[in-house]
Amino acid sequence: MSTSQPDASKPVTDRITPDSMLHTRTGTDVSPEDVVLASGKDITPKNLEWARRKLAQEGTAAIDKLLP
Repeated sequence: MSTSQPDASKPVTDRITPDSMLHTRTGTDVSPEDVVLASGKDITPKNLEWARRKLAQEGTAAIDKLLP
């Protein structure tokens, strides 16, 4: 019985998800909590206020700028 992973023999490029298949949103509204979490920060009153300002300035694109 082999202990190696089945896809280990494939080139790395075969295992990478193409950019055209990556999505950051499902069409729903973006909340300040979403922006805070996407930035890698903890949900605190200070960070939520930062996220509210960011959403007010940049709209829903704010989260797109944070995620790859």
